[in-house]
Order: sequence, then C-alpha cells, then structure tokens
Amino acid sequence: MASSTPSLTSEQIYDEEPLTSTLRPDTLAIITVRIIKSFPYRTEKNHVFHDIDLTKTTAQQLLERVKDLIAKQGAFRAYRNVNLDTVKIYTHAHGSKTMNLIINFDHDDDWILSDPNKSLHDYGVENETELSIFNFKDYEEYKANPVDKWI
Repeated sequence: MASSTPSLTSEQIYDEEPLTSTLRPDTLAIITVRIIKSFPYRTEKNHVFHDIDLTKTTAQQLLERVKDLIAKQGAFRAYRNVNLDTVKIYTHAHGSKTMNLIINFDHDDDWILSDPNKSLHDYGVENETELSIFNFKDYEEYKANPVDKWI
C-alpha cells in the first residue's frame, strides 16, 4: 500500500525549518558578551544577556550594563581595573568565526559600534550575536603585534 503523503527532500526540509536565531523577536534577543581583559594572554569572560530589546538598547547602554555587572558580581573582580570603552561584533549567529581566538580583526569600519545613539539593531545585531567589549588602545596595540603570551 503506497503512502499518500509526498516525501520531502532534505533541501525542502531545511528551507522550511527556521534558524534558532530567527525564532525570537528583536525585542527579546539573547546576546553573548565577551568581556576582554587581556588580548595577549587571551583573558576573557563571557556573559549571556537574555531579553535584550535590540531596537531600543544602544551600544553605550550595553557597555554601561556590562560595567555595572562587573562592579556588582564577584566573578568579575579581576576585570574591575580594565577601562572598557569599545563594543565590537565578534560574530553573527550562524556566521563564520575568526581564526584568532580572542578577537576578530576584520570589519573594524562597520562592526565597531562607535555611535552611542544608534541602537544595536541599527548596527545589524540580531538574536544570538556575540559581541566583544574591550579597551580600544589595548586592541590597537595587539592588532599591530598579535603575539600571544603564556603565563
């Protein structure tokens, strides 16, 4: 007895299944922030923020939120002496990642979120985007001489 339901090819199935990053609205996004203390020693700590409104939250507001987190949580005590002043997109959801484990050197022109009044959404930040927060002077020094050090 033959089945009356048509069989789907794997391409049709993948075309119909949404990506996990598109299931949440921009007003309830989940983003990962990579707080970088040292580029040469690759010292960073991740924090996942839930229910971020990308349409209203600016890069400056996110930076202030991270600084507040560092000031209040003991797990970030070692990060309290770092002058965090820059937000940069590390990778978009389902996008390719950089070969450098601590920071991506690509897209400095459009992935560094330099306008304090632009929303994260205006910068192209979506659900499940990873952002890096760091000191810009330290980043420039490391980019000029990307040598990793070990303790």
